[in-house]
Formats: sequence, structure tokens, C-alpha cells
Amino acid sequence: MFQKVELRLSGSGGQGVILAAIIMADAAIEQGINAIQTQSYGPEARGGASKAEVIISKDEIKYPKVTNCDILLALTQSSYDKYIASLSKNGILVADESVNVNRDALYKIYRLPILDTAQNKIGTHMVSNIVSVGVLYALIGEDVISKDVMMRSVANRVPPVTVDKNMRAFEEGIKLIRNN
Repeated sequence: MFQKVELRLSGSGGQGVILAAIIMADAAIEQGINAIQTQSYGPEARGGASKAEVIISKDEIKYPKVTNCDILLALTQSSYDKYIASLSKNGILVADESVNVNRDALYKIYRLPILDTAQNKIGTHMVSNIVSVGVLYALIGEDVISKDVMMRSVANRVPPVTVDKNMRAFEEGIKLIRNN
């Protein structure tokens, strides 16, 4: 049964990993679960390294930083290279299909067309973060956060004119895991 999950979302500035982490934390809190979200990014807002962390726990969270990374999202090669050592040996790596990963590792690996799905199925790279939210949600499970709560969290954080696109992106992310 779920007790706690620590997520690290990484990519480059402009890919929306910080917003994705905020959405995950918002949904957990709305569900009545403890959550904390932290973020960091390089001095160049777009194109530089970007990282966001989320801890979701049934118990009190005593430290705001990820110490035992259960799930690592890597949307770029440089973010994979930088953070892969922090993934726990029984953790889950979610990497965009463009990222070259070490297949001899002990963790579970999902190489998925996250960026391609955003661009080619939804029509814009701007929703790759929400595709990622769908993937992460499918991995964490509806028994932790209900789908309605997660979708409401997405809708509350994206521009109103983009809600429909983002809902489709969220559903496509779920499909990436279910079809894998």
C-alpha cells in the first residue's frame, strides 16, 4: 500500500517540469495527502537545466528535498546524466525516447515518446509537461490520487484556452504507460 513517493522531474528550462511538479503536489494536497514541491533551474530561463521535486506522503514530511528518489523523469540527455545517480536502485526511470539510458541498471526503465507525443499527437511541444504528468499519474496510481482530482489540478494551472489540449495531453501520457 502507498505510504510515500519521491519524484524528481528534470529537463531543460521551458519544458515545464516545474509546472508539472506543482500540478502533482496540488493534486495530492487536494486529495488530502501531504505533499511538498521544490524547484531549481539555471540562470537562463529557457534551455538551461531545470529540476523540480515532489514528495507525496501519507505521513508527515520532515525534510523538503528528495533523499530517496523513487521516480526520475528525464526529458533531456543532460538531465538524465546529471540525476540518474540519485535514482534508488529499485526506482523507476521515465525518460524521453531521445535519451540514451544504461539498460543494465537495477531500476525499471520506461523510454517513452513524451516529446514526440506532445508535438505530433497534440500539436505542440508546450504540453510535453502534461504528457509527463499523465505518465507519472499512471505510475503512481489512481488509488493514491483520483483521476478527477488530477484533471482538476491540471485545469486549474494551465491557461483556460489550453485546457482541452492539456486534458488530451494528460490522457496521452496515461496511454503511454498502459500501452507499454
